[in-house]
Amino acid sequence: MTVRLHKLATLTPLALLLGCGAESDQIVYGIQTHSFANSEWSEPVNLGSVVNSTAADNNPTLSPDGLSLYFASDRPGGLGGTDIWVAQRASRESPWEAPVNLGAPISTSSADGAPALSVDGHLLFYHSARSGGQGGIDIWMARRADPKDDFGWEDPVNLGPDVNTPGDEQGPAYVASDALYFNRGSLILNGADLFRAEVGRDGRTKRPALPVTGLNDPAFNDAAPSVRTDGREMLFWSTRGGGFGAADIWVSARRSVHDAWSPPENLGGPPLNTPSAELQPDLSPDGRTLLFTSSRLGGSGGNDIWMSTRTPSGH
Repeated sequence: MTVRLHKLATLTPLALLLGCGAESDQIVYGIQTHSFANSEWSEPVNLGSVVNSTAADNNPTLSPDGLSLYFASDRPGGLGGTDIWVAQRASRESPWEAPVNLGAPISTSSADGAPALSVDGHLLFYHSARSGGQGGIDIWMARRADPKDDFGWEDPVNLGPDVNTPGDEQGPAYVASDALYFNRGSLILNGADLFRAEVGRDGRTKRPALPVTGLNDPAFNDAAPSVRTDGREMLFWSTRGGGFGAADIWVSARRSVHDAWSPPENLGGPPLNTPSAELQPDLSPDGRTLLFTSSRLGGSGGNDIWMSTRTPSGH
């Protein structure tokens, strides 16, 4: 069963060559040959009991090479609260190996979650309630010299007052050609909105974050954005009206990073959005794979990580 995604802006050819400094690995993604307007999403599949557990497994994201899966979990064996874990595989066709906790300095005794990698693999953004921030839950950034070393992260740094406030900032998504997207406000009080902060390729902010115009519904949560590497498509979850369950995945598009985002549209009903909660969407760098969190039936218990794929238009 597939779900067709309507009315997304058709993409013109675009070559993506993204790096971070002279010593960065240069990675080219094949988005330039694809238009995802009217593309089809496959029926989601559960990543299985090797990755998912009876605990809450959340906030999945793939590494640029597709060989590492980062996510947050409160499963046994952590350092306290929610930790960041990584599962690895030998190739894209290989099965996932058992997840391993990233450990210090990334995971702490506080709640750590929502990992997001830069397209060159050198930067890791995530949120944490650890001490040393602006208050509440803040967004932090860590660096590594080797983009293939999942355990080579340096001490994270707080992104400071341009991004963080005494309240909660969560769910970061970094687009090197555009900005850092995240949600700010209380999820418990239905007060989370999407924000955008201009940042450089080193991940440092240039000016204070502002709400993302046209995407927020002030009466509901809008959270955990995921932006395609060309900056032209955003997915996020929302509790707004017009959905199929407690929380659904919504999508918006634009013709270029200089244009306004289109009005959000629900990604569609079953099998993508269901009467259960669908949360924390994450697009792969090539835009073909969608990971998300769901409490739907068929999982291992709690929230599980699910995956769907799509074809280019006409395929």
